[in-house]
Amino acid sequence: MISGRYAALSGLQAYGMRLQNNANNVANMNTSGFKKGRVLLRAEKPQGVSVHAEKIETPGPQTMEETGQGEQMVEQSNVDLAEELPEMIMNQHALLANIRSLQAIDEMDNSVLDLKA
Repeated sequence: MISGRYAALSGLQAYGMRLQNNANNVANMNTSGFKKGRVLLRAEKPQGVSVHAEKIETPGPQTMEETGQGEQMVEQSNVDLAEELPEMIMNQHALLANIRSLQAIDEMDNSVLDLKA
């Protein structure tokens, strides 16, 4: 059961990090020049998930803005809300699935303890 528990805990940590990344991207989507982050997951042997975070350097849209030096083209954030919201929903479901896995492991442990008692 410990390996199953470890896999679920590493999944919780990984998807929690992905949700934090989504929240950071959405919070900064109106910040000029902000570059969104992405969290990549990779299966670990024998069980578990490892996390790798990176910045996406694709340019955001350019808009004309009034600055201290007159009107200039300013790069906006490259965050797309149409990408972030569905990803947040998927990450939330994955997080809940890992929580349910931990609950099932706890129930199995309790059943074994009841049998031994």
